[in-house]
Amino acid sequence: MIEFTLPSLGADMDQGKLVQWKVEPGDPVKRGQIVAVIETSKAAVEVEIWHDGTVHELLVPPGETVPVGTVLATLLEPGEDAAGIKPGEPDASAAPDVQAPVAPAQAVAEVAAPAAVVPAAAFAAPAAGRARISPAARRRAEELGIVLESLTGSGPDGAVTLDDVEHAAQPAKPVDRQAEMRKAIAAAMGRSKREIPHYYLSETVPMQKAQAWLLAANESRPVTERLLMAALQLKAVALALKDFPDMNGFFADGGFRPSAAIHVGVAISLRQGGLIAPAIHDAAGKSLPQIMRDLMDLVQRARAGSLRGSEMSDPTITVTNLGEQGVEVVHGVIYPPQVALVGFGRMSERPWVENGEVRALPLVTASLAADHRVSDGHRGGLFLSAIGNFLQQPEKL
Repeated sequence: MIEFTLPSLGADMDQGKLVQWKVEPGDPVKRGQIVAVIETSKAAVEVEIWHDGTVHELLVPPGETVPVGTVLATLLEPGEDAAGIKPGEPDASAAPDVQAPVAPAQAVAEVAAPAAVVPAAAFAAPAAGRARISPAARRRAEELGIVLESLTGSGPDGAVTLDDVEHAAQPAKPVDRQAEMRKAIAAAMGRSKREIPHYYLSETVPMQKAQAWLLAANESRPVTERLLMAALQLKAVALALKDFPDMNGFFADGGFRPSAAIHVGVAISLRQGGLIAPAIHDAAGKSLPQIMRDLMDLVQRARAGSLRGSEMSDPTITVTNLGEQGVEVVHGVIYPPQVALVGFGRMSERPWVENGEVRALPLVTASLAADHRVSDGHRGGLFLSAIGNFLQQPEKL
């Protein structure tokens, strides 16, 4: 039997609301199939299953909010039956083949009783007797059409009071999604600053070659397929990570776990406020046009609240670009359990000395926030330099 639990879709998530099941009991499922939609403080996320099997039981109904790690459903493994037995396995519940001495009937009953299966309904509150309620509270509940059995009493011995009835009649306060998101982001970033010893580096990169290459590459492309500088920056970071695995992975359980895959998280601002950073998977192996398509798709789905669980849970590094906001340098906060964040500021023409001459060149400042438990300033400087070198050789991206 496989347990499908609510996954953590980021360091700022400790619970989620089940919005929709996309499967029913008896449905076969394949690894990577979307089986549920979970609402977090940031977005509605489509959650995948990571096992092949058959849906056995859905344990959490839509609309319920549960903590991370809660078992949402159970699945049968391929070939397993509802009793949890696979073909060829002995049935533990079958009677043994040996003759057992016969016990007196009374002794048999005494032994068998504790092992009896008790229905879950037997644990419900006893039906005998109605909840205690004051006459005034009963009249008010009838006026408002409130079912008394739905109320929890706050009076002596759990008695339902008039205040309890009035409170139940009040409309629920609307959820402030933006406030929830800000709270979640603040909790994750506060944890990051408390637990991660950050160090910060920055480097100014000449961008005239990248700018010229991008202009030439877009001349023959339709408007809808043109590349943005962001695609070059993401690819440069991904390629640099191949030589700097200490920037790519997770710090958990007291140690660093490098990632063989390079999944670059992209910081995306949401229209209602806040940020979200889903991943472009296997970015180092993708072409610039594919990275551009993935980036546009992520932005569109993030703002529509339609991301997938894997995109939220497995970024191995985050890249943020605040150039459009006029920011010159980004000093980011690492998103735990990641160990590094790369930032890009505004590209603008500034004085630059080249071959002994002062020229006005398009420049961008690349910055790094990294975890001192895993790397140091020497490694961080080399990593930033590698990113800059790739950006100055766009034909290699």
